Amino acid sequence: MDVGVQEIDFDAWATARVPALLRFAYLVTGSHDAADEAVQTALGQALEKWDRVRRTEDPDRYVRRMITHAHVTAWRRFGRRQSPVAEVRGARSVPDPATSVSEADVVWRVCLRLPRKQRAAVVLRFYEDLDDAEIAAVLDCSESTVRSQIHRALAALRAELERQEADDA
Repeated sequence: MDVGVQEIDFDAWATARVPALLRFAYLVTGSHDAADEAVQTALGQALEKWDRVRRTEDPDRYVRRMITHAHVTAWRRFGRRQSPVAEVRGARSVPDPATSVSEADVVWRVCLRLPRKQRAAVVLRFYEDLDDAEIAAVLDCSESTVRSQIHRALAALRAELERQEADDA
């Protein structure tokens, strides 16, 4: 028998969908905290109405709409009471997000100049968080080759970034 959406358990559905719902909520709210709050509110409402929600044509769309409504409601309720200030006394300064994006872009451009195996090893280690054995399996080489590739790649990245920093100074 084919298991349809109507038979999906709320916990199983929510567990599978929370990461995507949080990404959606972040794009809607522009804040991780507001996104968490909106998703939590929407999931609470969806749980209460799950029999109706799961019978809709697209439960994801229904819950995304609930997230949007939860954010708008929170904004209407609390947004008008917030008054932004130029500086909060005693608070540490928050770095400009554009700086981190720019730095990440520079690092990625330098990574693109690495030989393919070195770049793959670095991406698998630091982006995918794989260990030497897993990387070796993906790249079809020995673990010592993986360590060597990563060592050479990091040395090349470090040298190029130091050179660029010296040129900018």
